[in-house]
Amino acid sequence: MKSLIIHAPRDLRIEEQQVTPPAAGEVQITMAAGGICGSDLHYYQHGGFGAIKLREPMVLGHEVAGYVTALGDGVTALEVGQLVAVSPSRPCGDCKFCLSGQPNHCLNMRFYGSAMPFPHIQGAFRQVLNASVAQCAVADGLSAGEAAMAEPLAVCLHAVRQAGPMLGKSVLVTGCGPIGVLCILAARRAGADHIVATDMSDFTLQKAREAGADIAFNVTKVDKPLQPYMSDKGTFDVQFECSGAVSALTAGIHAMRPKGTIVQLGLSGDMSLPMMAITAKELNLKGSFRFHEEFSTGVSLMQKGLIDVKPLITQSIPMKDAVEAFEIASDRTRAMKTQIEFA
Repeated sequence: MKSLIIHAPRDLRIEEQQVTPPAAGEVQITMAAGGICGSDLHYYQHGGFGAIKLREPMVLGHEVAGYVTALGDGVTALEVGQLVAVSPSRPCGDCKFCLSGQPNHCLNMRFYGSAMPFPHIQGAFRQVLNASVAQCAVADGLSAGEAAMAEPLAVCLHAVRQAGPMLGKSVLVTGCGPIGVLCILAARRAGADHIVATDMSDFTLQKAREAGADIAFNVTKVDKPLQPYMSDKGTFDVQFECSGAVSALTAGIHAMRPKGTIVQLGLSGDMSLPMMAITAKELNLKGSFRFHEEFSTGVSLMQKGLIDVKPLITQSIPMKDAVEAFEIASDRTRAMKTQIEFA
């Protein structure tokens, strides 16, 4: 089979790897679609992000879906031919965090395409993948591309849970890449009343409007863009910070109402924050990291037509043109979610 392996910045290769039979409790999946995530782009462009750096070649990818082609011993819950969304989250189930109901903080997490541990956890951008039954959510009624969106949608469903009750809330979303736009969809589904979105790309802002943002504007084209929302101690109940930019987080802090909640999803380096404003407003600042049980919920919401991810899939590119796919995915003037076709 062929796999997409990153060796160094902008050194992405298609290489042959051996196919092994599925073990007991596993299924073999012929990959159909895989979405290029921001972390994949960081590995492609820079060889990593922050303190996380490539130290050996690594198969990229963790947003994938495909068709079951073989069953390992003891597998009865799945059938050959079924389309499945494959969760990249593989907690050990035995550490103190898994046992306390926090599997996304597993001490021995095996998350596809991650250079955090060494040896690295190899990813899922390959033509054939063996996965445990527990990772697979049957995606009947969806396209392979839609099913591959289950992972980023799960990230956003987890973030909405972190934010708490959303009914009637006023929400600010900073950063309108796939995670930001999916946060708009998830927050609206959870009952958010008024949603304002900001970004630096007119293309992504249009996607935010299409997803249901009440107001969306380009912060580079407006002087002091959040100033109107800062009067009377602020406007927003919740901020989903999806850009990883300290300027976006800081501006949001000053536009928050007292006792509001900020959920940080965007990953970048460390930030210097206006702690006095956070303290005086009694703001809740929460991180949001990965997901677990939200994965199957995301698939179910898509199957029921309650969340539509199709408009976010802007390109589907054959595996043989993977380098072109990564270059296009890097262009925020024309790409929201670029996917690779593995067939």
